[in-house]
This record gives sequence, structure tokens and C-alpha cells, in this order.
Amino acid sequence: MKKGFIQKTVVMIGLLILLASAAAGCGEKTAGEKKDVRIFLSLNEMDTFRQTLVNAAADKAEQEGVELVVEDAGGSIETQVEHIKTAVAEEYDVILCSAVSTDTVVELKASAGDIPIIFINSCPDDKHLEAGKYIYVGSDEKVAGQFQAEYVLDALTDKDEINVVLIKGPNEHSATIGRSNGVKQALAESGKKINYVFEDRADWDTEQARELFELFLKTDVPVDCVICNNDSMALGVIAACSNAGIDPGTIPILGVDATGDGCAAIRNGDMAFTVYQSGLGQGQAAVDMAIKIVKKEDTKGTEGITEDGKYVWVPFEKVDSSNVAQYME
Repeated sequence: MKKGFIQKTVVMIGLLILLASAAAGCGEKTAGEKKDVRIFLSLNEMDTFRQTLVNAAADKAEQEGVELVVEDAGGSIETQVEHIKTAVAEEYDVILCSAVSTDTVVELKASAGDIPIIFINSCPDDKHLEAGKYIYVGSDEKVAGQFQAEYVLDALTDKDEINVVLIKGPNEHSATIGRSNGVKQALAESGKKINYVFEDRADWDTEQARELFELFLKTDVPVDCVICNNDSMALGVIAACSNAGIDPGTIPILGVDATGDGCAAIRNGDMAFTVYQSGLGQGQAAVDMAIKIVKKEDTKGTEGITEDGKYVWVPFEKVDSSNVAQYME
């Protein structure tokens, strides 16, 4: 996930007669200005995947005739808290929140008061979720790791012992934890001897991953596969291999997200596998759930919702050379 930075993005959806006044923060609102449902989205930090999610949410909001305002916290917890307070002050109906840190969920909920929050992209601990008010919409990160492990085991069926490099995202991010645990659990259950010859974090960043893997290559420790928590880091591993004169196609390199660059690397034979995480599906599902909560509609029949009503899961999909063309624009 290549880091981008958008200080402030405001997306106004629907036929707002006084758009200019509303965008400027006009305190006086008329019945014609205010939509039936007003959604405030606080994004932790913009990147390629989250841009897809935001675009999908904006399109869905437009289709449903509701208002959506998007603000980017730029990785700042303090800024995100201010976003939530703004949503309260401006009387939004529901908040979509991609938390900068899941450690701040209690503070975010307290700041939101009675306004329900749909968490996206980074999953809070289950104890902080509540059906009908605090819900998570996303993909089950553990499954992505399981898919990666399954690919490795299928590709290396002739090996009883596998040397694995694992490159992870930020330590406390739910995707890092879920994906890494999914990989380790599935590999452990295989009955093979699994050696983690190198394990470190590159915080979703291509350059950090490149530098880490270049350091690892200097150790001359044999490696059978490189599993990365996202495509951007997998691309960094590919770059490190190329810089060292190693054909990346000779080592199974795996990512997650099925980004455009990741899919191109699979098509070119540099990357072996990725997992498609549907930003489109997540953005649409988040807005759909937000509308249902505001209108107090029954959510039990919602696609992907769990029995306890706390989660809406958008499925992951396996991507390799056999089907990568389907995921390329």
C-alpha cells in the first residue's frame, strides 16, 4: 500500500441545492439542504486500497441519495478524534471510521456520543463491538493468511521442511495480526517443519520491504518462500531480488490486496500469488449498513453479516496466474 497523503477530502453526494454553503460549513440548514441520511467518514490515512474503498462508498452514497463527507486523518490519532467531534457538532447520523489505531476505539466511541460507528479497514477488539451501533465491515484477515499458506503448501508439496520469510505490516494493525496468524496456524497444521528464517515488519511500505529483504539476502540463508502481508511489500521483495541478480520468479513471493501493480507482477511471473480484498465490496457494504442502522431497518438478512450482528464480512478471493486477468483493469 503505497502511502499517499490527502490533508482534507470532502465528498458531497446528492442533489444539494446550496452545495457551496454546505461545503463552507454554513451553520444554518434548511429541510432542502439536509439529506435523510448524513454519513461522516474518518479515514486513517489514504493509500491505493483505501482510495478504492472511499470511491466505492461515494458511488454507493450517490446511488442511495445520501450525503457522505470524507476526511483523512493523515495517520494522526488527534486529528481523527477531532473528526469525530466535528461529526457530533454538525449532527451527522452515522460515522464510518477507519481507525488510526484500534487502541483508541474507546476514546472514539466516547467522542461520538450517541452516534453509531461503522468501523472499516482496521478491526477493533470484539468487546468494543455491539450489534446495531458499533459494527465492523471488512474482510476476515485470518482467511487471507490461510489462503497464502495453502498456496505455499500446494507449491512446495515435495518439501517436508520449509524456510519461510514473513514480512508484516504495522504491529498493532488488525490486518497484520490476522494475516500473520492465519499463515502461521495453517502452516503449523500441515505437519511439515516450518522455519521462520526471517520475520520483520515493513509497515505496508515497498521501500522498507526492499531494504529488509536486501539485508536478509546478505545472510545467504536458504529461503523457500516469501509471504508478505500486502502487495506493496511483496513488490519491495521483488525489487530486492532483481537488484541482487535473482530471478524473483524462482521464489514464491506472495502478497495480499490484488492491487494493479501486484496483479501485473503476477502476470509478469515475478509474484506467485495474492489475495483480492474487495475495496469495492467493503465501501458499498459500509454505506449500506450505515443507512440500515440510521433507518433502524432489520440487518439480519444483510449479506455477510454474522449471527451476533457485530460483523459484515466481505469475502477474500485467491489470485494467481490462472485467473489474474480477471482482476486487472
